[in-house]
Amino acid sequence: MAVQVAENMTKDSVSAGLNALGFAKPPAETRVVVAMSGGVDSSVTAALLREQGFDVIGITLQLYDHGVAVQAKGACCAGVDIHDARTVAARLGIPHYVLDYESRFHDQVMQDFVDSYIRGETPIPCVRCNQTVKFTDLLKTARDLEADCLATGHYVQRVVGDNGTRLLRGADLTKDQSYFLFATTPEQLDYLRFPLGGLDKDETRNLARKFGLSVSEKPDSQDICFVPNGRYGDVVRRLRPGAVDAGDIVHLDGTVLGRHNGVIDYTIGQRRGLGIGGRAGADEAEGPLYVVAINAEANQLVVGPQKALACLEVHLGEVNWINGAPADDKVVLARLRNTAPAMPARVFCGNDGTVVVRLDDAEFGIAAGQAAALYDGDNPDQLLGGGWITRAPLVADRNQSQ
Repeated sequence: MAVQVAENMTKDSVSAGLNALGFAKPPAETRVVVAMSGGVDSSVTAALLREQGFDVIGITLQLYDHGVAVQAKGACCAGVDIHDARTVAARLGIPHYVLDYESRFHDQVMQDFVDSYIRGETPIPCVRCNQTVKFTDLLKTARDLEADCLATGHYVQRVVGDNGTRLLRGADLTKDQSYFLFATTPEQLDYLRFPLGGLDKDETRNLARKFGLSVSEKPDSQDICFVPNGRYGDVVRRLRPGAVDAGDIVHLDGTVLGRHNGVIDYTIGQRRGLGIGGRAGADEAEGPLYVVAINAEANQLVVGPQKALACLEVHLGEVNWINGAPADDKVVLARLRNTAPAMPARVFCGNDGTVVVRLDDAEFGIAAGQAAALYDGDNPDQLLGGGWITRAPLVADRNQSQ
C-alpha cells in the first residue's frame, strides 16, 4: 500500500529533490521526532516514517499520575498507553523516550482548566495542551535532539505553496482535528508534520494491521486524560478545596427555583440534571429550562427557555492567525464547538488584538472559555486561526439594552 506520508507536495517541490517530509536530503539523514501517545494514530505515524527510511525517534509524554489515569480505558496519556507506545517502538526498532512533563502539564493545563471553571467558563484543555506542552515544550525538546521536524498523528493537512504554509482540515472530515489546532503559530507549523492528514481512519487501522502493531484495534481515546470519569467538578474541588460554594438557581425573571452545589458542575446550554421544578403560572409554551448564564461572582446559575440562549456575536481573545490576520468583514466559517458544523460569519479585528465574530444566523449555548476555529469562507478546508471565546452576548440581553 503506497501512502503519501506527510506533505501535499507540489510538483516544484518534487522536482527540487525534496523528500516526502519536504527536506532536501535523503530520508536516512532526516531526523523526525514522533509524538507517540500509545494510540493507533501516532503509532502508524511512526511506522510510516520508519518504513520510508527516516531517522525516527519516538517520545511519549507522562502528563498525569499513572495510578489514577491507568484506571480509565478511555483516557489518553495513561500508564497503559505509555506501555503501548514503548511496545510499538520496540517492534519498529526505533529509540523511544518517556518524558516526565507532569509538573508542566499541571501548571499550564490543569490549573488553567480549574481557574476557567471557577470563573464560570467552559474550558477546552486539549487545545491548551497542544498550545503549551506539546507544541511548545515538546517542540523545543525535538529541536534539542537535532530533529528536522516533529510529527504527530493529528488528522489535519499541512500544505506548502507559493503563499506559504497552510493548515487544512483532514481528508476524513469525521476525524478532522483542525479545531484543536487553531492556536498553531506559523513558526510551529513550519516545524510540524502530519502524516495522516490525507488518510481516513479505516486506512490508518489497515496500516496498523499491515505493520503488525499491537494497537491496531485499540479504541480511540474519548476522555480528557486527567478527568477519566468525565466528572470535571471533582477535579476542581480536589485542586481548589474550599473554592466552590453552593448558591441559587434563578430564572431570568428573578424567581429562585432551587439550589446548586457549585457553578462548576454546569455549562451554558445544559438542560438535564438541574434538579429544579417549575414556576407557578409559567408559560408551558416556553418548554424546558436551560442554563443561559453562569454568574460566578454572585454564585448564581441563571436558567431560562432555549430561545434565551440565542447568540449572534462572539468575542475572542488570545487570537492566533496562521497566515496573517484577514481583512475586516472577511467572510469566514466559525466552528464554535468541535462537534458542531462551521457557521457562516464575518470577522472584525480590533486594534488590541481581539476579534468579534458576527454570525449570519443565531447559534445557541455558546460559552465563554470555549474556542472558535475560523475557516476561510472561500476555501472552507483552510484553517485561518481562531481564539478563545471571552464573551458571547445573548440576543435577548442586547435587545433589552437598546
